[in-house]
Amino acid sequence: MSMIVLRQTAAGQPRVLWLKPNRALDKRGLWRLIIALSAIALATALFGAWQGNVFAPVFALVEAFVVGFALGAAWRAGDRGERIAIDRDTLEVRVVPGRRVSHFQTYWVRVGLVQRNGRQRLLLTSHGNELEIGAFLGEEERVDASRKLMVLLSEAIRTDAQVGSTKVQT
Repeated sequence: MSMIVLRQTAAGQPRVLWLKPNRALDKRGLWRLIIALSAIALATALFGAWQGNVFAPVFALVEAFVVGFALGAAWRAGDRGERIAIDRDTLEVRVVPGRRVSHFQTYWVRVGLVQRNGRQRLLLTSHGNELEIGAFLGEEERVDASRKLMVLLSEAIRTDAQVGSTKVQT
């Protein structure tokens, strides 16, 4: 599954770029992993109970529940993402899930890769404001996302220039 998805839209609609974190497992794989880990823990606990540790199965059940809950929470964190919509006038970054939305003027926004604190950051800057996007992506994915964003911005600006020249001629 790609972490950078360009969604095709109808004519006149903004171009949409989705940034999503990498998931190693689908939901079925997650459940299989939790069941396998629980089975191993319970088998080991039953062997311990047979050797005389009667509390081992109780602790194994608690461990299986906690590990399953932690793996599920980590998997759900993979639902987060960033939706970047670009049209002639605005670039909108929406953090999903959540309500945080940032708007930039398409013509003035700049995309840049900046080295800070020992890691590369993908920044959108305009009028003194900056926003980091794709923090959950690897370095290669951030470079790819910056290239795609620059292409989409240049296309939006070119489209705006063509519409402006059409208005002047009429």
